[in-house]
Amino acid sequence: HSQAPEISMQQPDGKVLKLSSLRGSLVLVDFWATWCSPCIEEQPALKALYDKHSSEVKEGKFQILGVSLDNKKENWEKGIKTLQITWPQVSDLRFWKSQAAKDYGIEGLPFNVVVDAAGKIIAINLHGKALEDFINDHLSK
Repeated sequence: HSQAPEISMQQPDGKVLKLSSLRGSLVLVDFWATWCSPCIEEQPALKALYDKHSSEVKEGKFQILGVSLDNKKENWEKGIKTLQITWPQVSDLRFWKSQAAKDYGIEGLPFNVVVDAAGKIIAINLHGKALEDFINDHLSK
């Protein structure tokens, strides 16, 4: 398993959040954008997963990090609000030129990686039931 490249971007409030600051947790890094309809359709399932594991989130065992490839801050903020996303969100608002898109070799959205407590990538691009089962399985250990 390879080390997850660092992601260091601003949250909507302007504060910088780094992926490495979540070390110690199982982290689902969700790359998405408001202009990507399959990404939007996937958010309710991610919300259900996040809510289901709220105790693990509180204990610092699980987190979702949303990384948006939006290029307009107002669209990104509106998307977060409309979809009622409660987990941390970051973006450099650089669309496909986003540093994270380059670092993770992203060619299409939605795209995600699961990063373990040591910061290693342990799964790439799982969606739906496969993603849910993988997270459930890892959190039940």
